[in-house]
Amino acid sequence: MNVSVIGLGYIGLPTAILLAKSGKKVLGVDIDKEYLLKINNNNIISKEENLNKYLGEVIENKSLRTQNQIERSDVFIIVVPTPVDKENKPNTSYVHDVLIELASILEEENLVIIESTCPVGTTKKFSEILFEKRPDLLGKLYVAYCPERVIPGNIFKELIENDRIVGGINKNSSLVAMSFYKTFVSGEIHITDSTTAELCKLTENASRDAQIAFANEISIICEKVNVNPRELINLANKHPRVNILNPGVGVGGHCIAVDPWFLVSDFENETKLISTVRETNIN
Repeated sequence: MNVSVIGLGYIGLPTAILLAKSGKKVLGVDIDKEYLLKINNNNIISKEENLNKYLGEVIENKSLRTQNQIERSDVFIIVVPTPVDKENKPNTSYVHDVLIELASILEEENLVIIESTCPVGTTKKFSEILFEKRPDLLGKLYVAYCPERVIPGNIFKELIENDRIVGGINKNSSLVAMSFYKTFVSGEIHITDSTTAELCKLTENASRDAQIAFANEISIICEKVNVNPRELINLANKHPRVNILNPGVGVGGHCIAVDPWFLVSDFENETKLISTVRETNIN
């Protein structure tokens, strides 16, 4: 099986390495030529455990190669950035540009998977654009959304062991994508539609954001009344249905500080709590 991983960032590169280790012929694609040179020379500075060891192995046995151009493949995994701008509006142009470039080389029975965080409805909208350019592939191409849910520093373990959500634009796309992930994922794979899968990713991180904001507000109250917040939370968590997190300095990582804005941007009237949570953790 030939697999192309498009975007070799903190998720894309470990994914490409893991796929190569699982016996697939993998092409890693990135626009940064200097970065590709570092990958090929195994000169990546990373806190990801075993990254350099595994990268060296798959480069040496030629199961992973890299370049800055997309070429024909059986499976395409899109893991490019989807940042938010200064007004917290998501930018999906990188995903769009990749799909437009793919349109000219896609073949029947190919599988296209978007793993980049996306606003709700993106996979269906972009697949429609794809089929407008390639009407000959309608009903003959599999397209799915499958969000990652890993923590930096433990990515290789969690890419394999964590459950995955797979949402196709139709049932066949979901089934084909599930079969693909089963070749290297030991966690359970849950099938749904692409819209639900997109919303699931955003919901997970918005929920974490809210839990953290609650703990942080409680800690501010504790400071005003001279109570130890960690002792208070520990005691509150003795309740069988309460599980409050410990307070901190807001949120870190790549996802939680960004993903809730994807919901706020599209559903402003329905996300008063989510937007307030974001402001709380920013403050």
